[in-house]
Amino acid sequence: MTDDRYSRLAAEHLPADLADRWTALLRPCVRLRRAADGEQAVATLGGEPELPAGAVWPEWPGHGPLSFIASVRCSALPHAGLPAAFPQDGTLLFFCFDGHDDMDDGGSSGSLDATETWDGAHVLYVPEGTPVLRAETPQELEPHPYVELAAGVEESAPDLWLPQAREALLGDGRHWPAPRETPVPLRPFVQAFRRLRTRIDHQIGGHAVPVQGPVEYEVANAALGGAHSWGTPALDREAERWILLAQFDSDSDAKMAWGDTGTLYWLIRPEHLATHRFDQARLTMQC
Repeated sequence: MTDDRYSRLAAEHLPADLADRWTALLRPCVRLRRAADGEQAVATLGGEPELPAGAVWPEWPGHGPLSFIASVRCSALPHAGLPAAFPQDGTLLFFCFDGHDDMDDGGSSGSLDATETWDGAHVLYVPEGTPVLRAETPQELEPHPYVELAAGVEESAPDLWLPQAREALLGDGRHWPAPRETPVPLRPFVQAFRRLRTRIDHQIGGHAVPVQGPVEYEVANAALGGAHSWGTPALDREAERWILLAQFDSDSDAKMAWGDTGTLYWLIRPEHLATHRFDQARLTMQC
């Protein structure tokens, strides 16, 4: 991996002991961008998916069919950017309900992190060698334009509000203090981190890049029944159980706009990734 922006950031702005603890949290990820002419495409946005022969188009009962978002060819991804449990071959297909009146509560985060809306998103894993047929988009939907994506490996860093980041940098797991109360040795690092972490884009694996606030907390809170507030030990523990499977940003080429140009985040627990239980992936949106 040639990209080491977060490691360099820590070396430049943190005391050596904190830099070591911070860099231990970094994970590689696969960043996706529009493929240039002649460049290998490893994933696509929009178009029409190839579903297993005999499979039906996913839908949200009582609401309608799900929009097709993306297809990811697992064998084509640079595996240096992925966890060891990620599939070595096959295809991942991502769908979600694109009816914003049902899915968006009008705030900074959509209501996709509520358990009652989780049926409005679906991830289908198609093993290598499975007979497939190109599926026609249901007449209720307008397919998104087809966009080919290429990949590169980068470092990814946890949001500073996540429990593991707070433990590494603050030492006691407490929430970040107000800016004026941030410990002096950490201030240059925090400021530089916020300036560096501005790109969201499309991504597979690694740490999520949120629009605002850790997406892990949104999914964790829904998994716990929505009864926990930030800072509670139970919510911290549950947030640490979820990792990013994929994030898909709003994309003008594919005519995808999530809320107010937001981002879709699919999270999964490591044990479900290891057993390819992608039906257990959960979606949240931030905008």
